[in-house]
Amino acid sequence: MPGIGQLSAGRPRLDRMESKLRILYTGRDEAFADLLSRTCARQSAIMLRVPEPREACWLLDEQHFDRVVLETGSGSASPEVILEQFLRNSPRLAVLVLARCPDYAESVRLARLGARAYLPLPEASLLSTDELFALIDGLAEPLAAPDRLQPSEGGIAGLVGRSPAMAKVTQLVQLIAPRQSTVLISGRTGTGKELVARAIHGASRRAQQPMVMVNCGAIPENLMEAEFFGHVKGAFTGAVAQRIGRFEQANGGTIFLDEIGELPIEMQSKLLRVLQERELQRVGSSQTMTIDVRVIAATNRDLGKMVQRGTFREDLFYRLNVVPIMVPSLAERCDDIPLLVDHILEKVCRREKLSQKTAGSEAMARLMEYRWPGNVRQLENAIEKAVALAGSRRTLYPSDFPVPASPVQLGSGFMPEVRLPAEGLDLDSIVMQFELRLLKQALERSGGNKTRAADLLRLKRTTFAAKLRTLDEREDDQDSNETSPGG
Repeated sequence: MPGIGQLSAGRPRLDRMESKLRILYTGRDEAFADLLSRTCARQSAIMLRVPEPREACWLLDEQHFDRVVLETGSGSASPEVILEQFLRNSPRLAVLVLARCPDYAESVRLARLGARAYLPLPEASLLSTDELFALIDGLAEPLAAPDRLQPSEGGIAGLVGRSPAMAKVTQLVQLIAPRQSTVLISGRTGTGKELVARAIHGASRRAQQPMVMVNCGAIPENLMEAEFFGHVKGAFTGAVAQRIGRFEQANGGTIFLDEIGELPIEMQSKLLRVLQERELQRVGSSQTMTIDVRVIAATNRDLGKMVQRGTFREDLFYRLNVVPIMVPSLAERCDDIPLLVDHILEKVCRREKLSQKTAGSEAMARLMEYRWPGNVRQLENAIEKAVALAGSRRTLYPSDFPVPASPVQLGSGFMPEVRLPAEGLDLDSIVMQFELRLLKQALERSGGNKTRAADLLRLKRTTFAAKLRTLDEREDDQDSNETSPGG
């Protein structure tokens, strides 16, 4: 039977038959093993499975394989050691790493050692046979390790920033852009999720094909299915002509589903079917058509918590969350503000056909001190306003930016004056935001180490973790109430 390794005395061997690919899988995940076996059978490829990496090393010394699928945690040695052993005698071997516990730092290390792709489990088991074969078949060329890539001065394809937080995003874009994997981009409003999506498309093999943008929160629910999948003439009142949907428009390219968390449950199930089958039907038609689309979704909401609450389908979440990217807030990458200011000023002045303007040192200091709750979008709006009000003046001053001069400094032996607005304020909300900012600043300053962050705030680690979790949940609830229709 094609696709199955045959056992001989001692070690397993492959059938001696012609095939497009010879694939060695070392791992214990039954769901993925079944998917890979079915994929190989459909494509007339040959698969051999061994549970231990050391057995795979013996086989690679004796037999030829085109691809190796390495599951992390399947042996006692680290994946880095195993990968080095695989590539020592076969430097051009294409290795796909399946990660039981996906880790960004691990993906970077393995890419530098020569891994061609890095895919999380169990999301890999949710791929279709066609998607999996396209991924494995496309491993012909190695990924460039992030430290060998040469991003432009402004970042990769419009991603501006050199801070550690932004460098992680840029490196991840470089790693996954050439692949076909579905991507879920998360981050607060205004952080630049659409720019990340455009960067992925622009660095992909589909860059010359269309990229279709869909704001899921801006489409009326009763028109959503027709907008996504199209409709035929007479399908409903007002359908006076046939119309193709957004997925058909993106065929061969990329579709970007922004605000995916706003999809109603009924539409989520229909989208899931299209993602699983890569087929769709126009509204009012019985004809099924196949599509070839890469899906990138984005949200400012916590889909994991929405799954727990029953407002987002768990199976759709796993379909979308194959490669997650978290875009940092501007407060987490304040070192990038000078680069962003120069980039935005150049763009605005070019668009308005003005002489190039610059931010003076005092103005730049004020911009770096402010916390920018509206993130990059708020910064861009502030710069546009400053350019307009500066007239012919080429240097921008602090007075051009009506933002607070500096954040409140604590621990200096006195409390600054606090003024209550005439209209009053929501004390609980203000205190919550104040606490959350301090917790996150401590976490950022400690490099993500919760124990050190707790020490900075004179808290126990368990108290710090509990406060952070509670405040995050309260803020998410507040954000969802503010952005919900009629809220």
